[in-house]
Amino acid sequence: MPTEPCPFCDLARVELIAEAGPCAAIWTNEPPAGSLMVIPKAHRETAWDLTPEEWSVTRDLLHEMMRRVGQSHQPDGWNIGWNVGEVGGQSVLHAHCHLVPRYRDERHAGKGLRWWFKQPDNASLQARGAATPARPLPPVP
Repeated sequence: MPTEPCPFCDLARVELIAEAGPCAAIWTNEPPAGSLMVIPKAHRETAWDLTPEEWSVTRDLLHEMMRRVGQSHQPDGWNIGWNVGEVGGQSVLHAHCHLVPRYRDERHAGKGLRWWFKQPDNASLQARGAATPARPLPPVP
């Protein structure tokens, strides 16, 4: 059980941009300018725990926020993503989808999420030095 209260469960503690049904959009207050997150109002640890309605409203809020941030900040591109679990980069165990505007004059403009993960210094110890073949998926029940 967490020792500190979840920072996303109390909407009075965050900089709220918009609300729609079971979800809200909040500013990250981190660069690049216009970065935000869409979160479920109910505490859900990961994206996999969202209800069908929360998934649908998240999509709608992301679209609306993209439109609004697009008008106000005029970015040249976007990244959208979920960090899931500690190894996946999730620092707050309350599901949150990042909407990150990208700008042509950024140092890493044109480099997407996959580029970061594919850097040689990011290879796992198991995979360093050799490509690891994909593991077969179990059959669908």
